[in-house]
Amino acid sequence: MRTLRRGLILSAGVTALALTVAGCAPASDTEPAAPNDAAIESDGELTLYAGRDEALIAPLIEQFTEDTGIEVSARYGSSPELNALLLEEGDNSPAQVFLSQDAGALGSLANADLVSKIPAEFADLIPAGFTSEDDSWIGVTGRARVIAYDTEKLSEDEIPDGVEELTDPKWSGRVGFPPGNASFQSFVTALRVLEGEEDAEAWVEGISKNSPVLTEKNGATLDLVNSGQLDLALINHYYWYEDAAEVGADGMRAQLKFLPGDAGGMVNVTGAAILAGAEGDPDALAFIEYLVSEKAQQFFVENTYEYPLLPGVAAPEGLPELESLVNPQLDLSDLESLEITQELLAQYGLL
Repeated sequence: MRTLRRGLILSAGVTALALTVAGCAPASDTEPAAPNDAAIESDGELTLYAGRDEALIAPLIEQFTEDTGIEVSARYGSSPELNALLLEEGDNSPAQVFLSQDAGALGSLANADLVSKIPAEFADLIPAGFTSEDDSWIGVTGRARVIAYDTEKLSEDEIPDGVEELTDPKWSGRVGFPPGNASFQSFVTALRVLEGEEDAEAWVEGISKNSPVLTEKNGATLDLVNSGQLDLALINHYYWYEDAAEVGADGMRAQLKFLPGDAGGMVNVTGAAILAGAEGDPDALAFIEYLVSEKAQQFFVENTYEYPLLPGVAAPEGLPELESLVNPQLDLSDLESLEITQELLAQYGLL
């Protein structure tokens, strides 16, 4: 029999939640609690759909298992792929928690009534603006959209302050991005929200006519810039920091331009949701609690170079202040219309 090592993570908070779900009060010293068939007990196992890169997240999941004794069966894929799978599986999905690369995929599931509420004791740990307003999912880390540019061909003042200019013919064939990536799709959704459907469609049409270099992943797009094969890349900031950690910032041919206030420089979040069928499950709750713990947040800072969302945990050195990048006009809960964005990208041949 496997022994569960319940440490700090399976805290009194989770225990209290289990009791709440069971609808009973804690037993007194003199009066044993009556059995309650409604109680949800931990089985020490968790089924996770992970829309993050396995190489980045698997070490954190192993750390979670080591700390809690809860074994995790993880299915990896892109967030859009897993979002589509969860919508197809519906209430029959084996997944208990969905860890998404972006807020849009989580909002899509919430719209379909496929998630349960994140308990307030966890949801309230993350500042408003970086998590859902209705506790349907919880923000875990922040990431900024940036333009990576080839410093041997361009100076920073030649880089546009916003993505709108990238439809200009002078950038034809010089811009790359991964259209199937969740973060890119969330950026397009943000463009629809901030600029309106007509302007967003005009941008998608314009960029599609400008012979973009389409890639599979953000990291591969950055590699093209860093090797001089591409002038500009639309990516998330942390891919540059991961590469710079290996070769040094001075060894990076590509550099970043942040775009505060522009849809193309939006701050998105990774986040997690508990699927409706796992409501109240102690193992699912323990994983949510772990993701927003100081230990896990520090893991993200040191290993993925994302912004921590738990107050008190410092961001990676060298990053702009997160608040300086946030667009107050953009509510991440409005990124839920993922399917419309995908249809728009497909309409102009980008998917």
